[in-house]
Amino acid sequence: MDSVLRTQGRIGSRTLLITTAALPLTGWTVHALALHRKLAATKRDPLTGLLRRDAYTARARRLLARHGDETTAVMVDADRFKEINDGLGHAAGDTVLASIAARLTAWAGPRAAVGRLGGDEFAVVLELPSERREQRLEQLVRMLHTPVTLDDGRTVDVAASVGAATPDVIGSRDLPRLQRAADAALYDGKHCGRAVLATAAHAATPSVNGRRAGRPGTAMWGRAA
Repeated sequence: MDSVLRTQGRIGSRTLLITTAALPLTGWTVHALALHRKLAATKRDPLTGLLRRDAYTARARRLLARHGDETTAVMVDADRFKEINDGLGHAAGDTVLASIAARLTAWAGPRAAVGRLGGDEFAVVLELPSERREQRLEQLVRMLHTPVTLDDGRTVDVAASVGAATPDVIGSRDLPRLQRAADAALYDGKHCGRAVLATAAHAATPSVNGRRAGRPGTAMWGRAA
C-alpha cells in the first residue's frame, strides 16, 4: 500500500511539475500573440484599413523585385476632398476616404500593395501586364467616380485623379522614382476624368525626397515613401 502511494505521489509531483513548467510558456504564447496582433494593427491605417506608409513601401518593393516590368505603380488623389470635408463635415469626409480605400482594395486584389500615404492620397503597386493596363486603369477611374452614400442616406458625388507609372517605360524599378513619375502624371491630368500613364519625361520631374516638387506637404515635411 505504501509503495502504491509513493508511486502515485511521484506521478502527481511529475504532473504538477510539467503543468507548472507549462504555465510560463502558455503565458508567453498569449503575450506573443497579443504582441503580434498589436504590431499588425500598427501596419494598418485605422480609418481605411489600408497599409501605412512603411508597410506599404516594404510590400510594394517586394512586388517590384518579384514581377519587374509586369508591375504598375498607381497614385490616387481624391478631387475636391476639402470641399466635402468642410461642407458636409469630417464624418462625411471619413466615409468618402473609407469608400475610396475599399474600391482601391477591390480593384487591386489581395496580392497588391495598397496604402494610404496621408490625407486623401493613396498608392497602389500591383502586377498588371501591359496589354491590360489601359483597360484596368479605366475601370479604376469609373469605380472612383461612383457616388458615395453617407450613413444618413445622403449621396455625395466623388472623383479622384489617377496617375500610373511602369518600370518598362520609366526604365527603373525604384519605387520612389516610379511614384514620382506617377504623381507627375496625375497632376498633368488633374480633374480630367481619366488615368494618365507616365512617360520618361515625367520621371525627370524635380523632386523632394522622391516626391514631385511642389506637391502640397513636400516643402514642409520632405517625406518620401
